Amino acid sequence: MTFQRTYLDYNSTTPLSSQARSAMLEVMNAVGNASSVHWEGRWAKGVIETAREQISESLDAPGSRLIFTSGATESAAILLKDRGICCSRVEHPCVSFWCETNLQATENGEVKVTEPSKSTVQLANSETGIIQELPENLYMSDVVQGVGKIDFSFQNCGAKAVIISAHKLGGPAGVGAVLLDSSTEVFPLLGGGGQESGYRSGSENIIAIAGFGAAVEFEIKKLNEGVWERVRELRDYLENELNYISEDTMFVGRNTFRLPNTSCIVTPNWKGETQVMQMDLRGFAISSGSACSSGKVTSGETLRSLGFEAGLVDCAIRVSLGSETKKEDIEAFLKEWQKAYKSNKGNIRKQ
Repeated sequence: MTFQRTYLDYNSTTPLSSQARSAMLEVMNAVGNASSVHWEGRWAKGVIETAREQISESLDAPGSRLIFTSGATESAAILLKDRGICCSRVEHPCVSFWCETNLQATENGEVKVTEPSKSTVQLANSETGIIQELPENLYMSDVVQGVGKIDFSFQNCGAKAVIISAHKLGGPAGVGAVLLDSSTEVFPLLGGGGQESGYRSGSENIIAIAGFGAAVEFEIKKLNEGVWERVRELRDYLENELNYISEDTMFVGRNTFRLPNTSCIVTPNWKGETQVMQMDLRGFAISSGSACSSGKVTSGETLRSLGFEAGLVDCAIRVSLGSETKKEDIEAFLKEWQKAYKSNKGNIRKQ
């Protein structure tokens, strides 16, 4: 008997899209180093430039520079190391690691910026889904969670540079990019062969890059077709039904602009880690924070920054939907969550 599972953790990573898979398989069947001058090398270089063009055009970035990296973590380091940039505590750790976390966030999640040229602000939070309005002349923005889910134009976003990651939008893990305007200077973290115009030495992972380009192009196409409006309806249905089950349950950022797929759910007296384990045993993949490394989640810094007390922070889970999520998936989750909720309430009464 096959154990049926339902994946509801798309903000952590997404399944590889068929478009990305096809592009990667085509490259796997060929050979070539993009630094070589023979035909095979020129072909490999063409694969990289095609992906660069796919991403730049999809994100409305004419005249910009795009540097391929190993992911958003490396991209953030390229832009932020030794720069003295400010951020808030709601940023992803790969960003906040390099910054002075002195920007404040309101209880609605809005980050207050005083010096945009010396600050970085994420486009959308991975845990709550709260979307920021980026100020003009912002130094950098982490747009990893927003790209592909909401309208985004690099040319009009207000930031001089952004970071993106393939595996958050149907591409492979282990590849990302820095996208920056012509006036912003960055310095390489690694010396060596001078690939990526000297900004990122090391032989390019052309298989992953090919998948990245195809994935971004496909996700923007789906966005323009209105796929995420259907997902928003499912997310709202989930939250409404959860409130019928538990009137005490809260949804972080419910009255603000949020990603269409993200629900940060706080149920008092029911620890998030416990919920994640209980739902996992019932066949559902959810999370209790932002996945930063194997077996580890964030310490609740985002919710504390929004004014939540420690007891409530510990009771948060995140359900994040994808374009392939069906209403039957949500109904199945609601049925099992209700059983687990009733069991938890019973245990509290016995204590």
